Amino acid sequence: MQLSSLDTGIFISYAIILLAIALWISRKNDDKTLNTEDYFLASKALPWWAIGASLIASNISAEQIIGMSGSGYALGLAIASYEWMAAITLILVGKYLLPIFLENKIYTMPQYLERRFDKKVKTVLAIFWLLVYVFVNLTAVLWLGGLTIETVAGIDWLTGMTLLVLFSIAYSMYGGLKAVAYTDILQVVLLVFGGLMLSYLALDAVSGGEGMLAGFGILTERVPGHFDMILSPDNPNYMSLPGISVLIGGLWVMNFSYWGFNQYIIQRALAAKNIGEAQKGIVFAAYLKLLMPIIVVLPGIAAVVLYPELSKPDEAYPSMMNLMPEGLKGLVFAALVAAIVSSLASMTNSISTIFTMDLYRPIVKEKSQSHYVWVGRLTTVAAMAIALATAQPLLGKFDQAFQYIQEFTGMFTPGIVVIFLLGMFWKRTNSLGALSAALGSAILSFALKIAWPELPFMDRVGIVFLVCILLAVLVSLLSEAPKNDESVSLANISFATKRTFNIASWVCVSILVLLYVTWW
Repeated sequence: MQLSSLDTGIFISYAIILLAIALWISRKNDDKTLNTEDYFLASKALPWWAIGASLIASNISAEQIIGMSGSGYALGLAIASYEWMAAITLILVGKYLLPIFLENKIYTMPQYLERRFDKKVKTVLAIFWLLVYVFVNLTAVLWLGGLTIETVAGIDWLTGMTLLVLFSIAYSMYGGLKAVAYTDILQVVLLVFGGLMLSYLALDAVSGGEGMLAGFGILTERVPGHFDMILSPDNPNYMSLPGISVLIGGLWVMNFSYWGFNQYIIQRALAAKNIGEAQKGIVFAAYLKLLMPIIVVLPGIAAVVLYPELSKPDEAYPSMMNLMPEGLKGLVFAALVAAIVSSLASMTNSISTIFTMDLYRPIVKEKSQSHYVWVGRLTTVAAMAIALATAQPLLGKFDQAFQYIQEFTGMFTPGIVVIFLLGMFWKRTNSLGALSAALGSAILSFALKIAWPELPFMDRVGIVFLVCILLAVLVSLLSEAPKNDESVSLANISFATKRTFNIASWVCVSILVLLYVTWW
C-alpha cells in the first residue's frame, strides 16, 4: 500500500504541528532554572486529562495496534481481555498503590525500593529495568514501527526506524515529560478518531454500505466464534488465552506489573498536581481502555470477512487501511505513527529518569540541577542509538515481536509484583526476601517453560507468582527483620477516594461485567 500525495501532505502537516506544540511547551522552561523535577516529573503539575491521555498514548503502540488487530483476526474478541481487564487494574492502582507512591514523593520505582528495602535491591532492579526498556521494549516498538512504515508507506524499515528515532528525540528531549504528556493529548485524539473512523468504515464495508450496525450484525452471524470472550480448552488458541484463567489468573499479575510498577507508565501519575488529579487521570485512562478493542480489535475481526485469505494475521490492520478514502488514510497513518512515537518518547524519558536519578546521581553527587537534566538528555539519545543498532539483530528472527516481549518480561514479572505488593503491605518483608522473589521468578519460570511446555503462558505466570510469594515470606521470616524501612507507614496513608472517583469506577466495572456477560 502506498500513500497518495494528499495523504503524505496530511502526515507531514501532523508532524509539523506536533513539533511546534512540543517546542512551544518546551520553550517555557529556561535551561538555567530547569530542575530534575521539571524535566522528569513535569514540575509535578500535570492535570488529570493530560495524565489519562498520556497513559494511553504511552501504552498504545505498533505492537498493540498491529498485533491486537492481528489477534482479533486470528482468535477474535477474546484478545480484548488484555484491554478490558487493564481498566479494572487501573482503578485498583489509583485507589491502593498511587497514594503510597505519592506520599513517598518518589521519581522512580527503584527509588521506592531503596526506601523500602536497601540500595542493593534498588540497584539490581534499576539495572534490570534499564536493560528491559532498552533491549526489549524500545527495540520492539522501533522494529515494529519500522515494519509498519514499510508496509503502509513503502519506506524501507531501517529508514523508517531512523525517522521515528529522530522524530521522537526532536519533540521530547528538550522539554522532558511535560512536552511528552501535553503532546500526547493530540496523539490520543488522533488515535481515537482515526481508529473509530476505520472501525466504522470496516463495518460499513462488511454490510455492503448498509451501515455500522448492520455490519456488526453480519459479523456476529458470519464469525460467531470470534465473539467468544472465554475460550474453551479445545479452542486452538487456548494456549494464548486459557479460558477462565484470563479472569482469575496470571493476567492480573501481568497487569499490575505493567500499570502499577512500570516506570514509563506510572511516571505520568507521579507527575500529578495532587492525588485527586492522579486518580481522576487514572479513571479517564480506564475509560479509554474500554474503547481500545473497538479501535484495534474490531477491524481485525472485520478483516476475516473482507480479507479471508491474508497470509499473516498481522496484515489485517494495514489491509483494512485500504478502506480509507484519500486524505483519511493519511490521518490514520498519522495516528499510527503518533502511537509509536509517543511510546518511544515515554520509554526514553523513563530510561533517562532511572539512569540519572538512580544510578548516576548517587555516584556523581553535588552537581547542579541543569547538569542532571543534561545527563538525562544524553541518556535519551544514547538509549535510542543502542535500540536502533540492536533492533533488527534481536527481533529480526522472531515471527512476532510481541512474543519476544511477553516471553522475556514474563520470566520476571511475577517476582517484581511480589516485591512491591509484599513491600507495601507486609512490613516484615526484607531485602533478602525481595531478592529471592526476583531470582526465584526467573529460575522457576524458565524451569516450567522447559519441563511443562504445554502449560499456557498466563497460567505459568500465575503459578510462579504464588510460589514467589511463599518464597519471599519464608526467606523473610528465616532472616533478620528489616531495620532501615524509610518508607512511610500505611497508618499515614488514606485510601479513601472522592465520590466522583467511586461513581466513575463502579460505572466502569458495571460496563465490563455487562460486556463479559453479553459475550461469554
